[in-house]
Amino acid sequence: MANRHLFRSIILQTLFELDIQNFIDKNIESLVEYNVKSFSSSPADDNKKIIEAIVGILDKKDTIDEVIEKAAPDWPLNKITIIDRNILRLSIYELLFVDRDTVPAKVSINEAVELAKQFGGPKSSRFVNGVIGAVYRELGEPGKDEYSKKKYEDIPLEDMEIDKKGAAVVYSIDSNGIPRIGMVHDIFGYWTLSKGSIEKGETEEEATIREIKEETDWNVEIISKLGSNEYIAYHPKRGPVRKQVQYFLAKSDYTKPTLDKNPDLGGLDDVRWFDFSEISDLNMYDDVSKMLIKAIEIITEKHLLFNKSEMVIEDDSVKKDIIDASLDIDLSSMKITDLKEIAKNRGLSGYSSLKKNELVKLLLKK
Repeated sequence: MANRHLFRSIILQTLFELDIQNFIDKNIESLVEYNVKSFSSSPADDNKKIIEAIVGILDKKDTIDEVIEKAAPDWPLNKITIIDRNILRLSIYELLFVDRDTVPAKVSINEAVELAKQFGGPKSSRFVNGVIGAVYRELGEPGKDEYSKKKYEDIPLEDMEIDKKGAAVVYSIDSNGIPRIGMVHDIFGYWTLSKGSIEKGETEEEATIREIKEETDWNVEIISKLGSNEYIAYHPKRGPVRKQVQYFLAKSDYTKPTLDKNPDLGGLDDVRWFDFSEISDLNMYDDVSKMLIKAIEIITEKHLLFNKSEMVIEDDSVKKDIIDASLDIDLSSMKITDLKEIAKNRGLSGYSSLKKNELVKLLLKK
């Protein structure tokens, strides 16, 4: 069967019918034969390959279902639609038990999303992508480098399209004078920052303020720039695109956020305030972690050390706990230039000639 998508569609249809029967009637051969005739005219050899795949999935079904439950802890297996859970079973089977030279990980993920779009509900593709994406990251993103190289090697960096985005670390001071960081949670299981594209005629600051308002209903004031990041993402129609993100520190009143779950705004499912001591336990992207370290440095200096009138915290031990919490985020993941900038802002001496591991030790002592 030349069309791999058709191949998977027949497997999915068969799994769907078996699931409806609680996998009691396992007359797989007759089901496959009927479904192949319904979907296409396929030689008998293809039937054998489809049956082998289904038998393999059923043989590993308990293990696969455990993986799904761990990757989607808020969704008991029986609450996931029959279509969605069998798309997940098929894709996770390919990720875990099929030779990657036969089925590359990225191909399996993309095919799962396409099946969800074709056969699932309005939110199926986003849900399936989130769950499988979590499994993929737990596996260490196999084949990521090879896939990226194949996609990008023929397009020079300077010829790629550029998407500019604005993002911000949002902070507030609560009624007890405690600084809080506001973050959003995405469907991939990461706590991250409100971020969005800069529209025509907008400045970076204006776009960031608008996006935060749309996603969380926070009204923010931009305090300062934190830094920038660039990465390459592959768009199915536009090809490789350079994503350039400008990060800011922004301040908001300590108000209850209201998450906008419009799928057009991105796959977000939660929004929350955190005090500094909670930040280090969150699952975050590397660039977000780096920006948080910078933000907490600024917030600590601005509000705890210089502007006592804005804070009701007088206890030095409390201040120290908050400052120490900012260091729990992995300093070793930062670039040496960023570490030197922190050292400079703290007024430390002798940092310019230090190696990275020595800088980290110096900052942790302080």
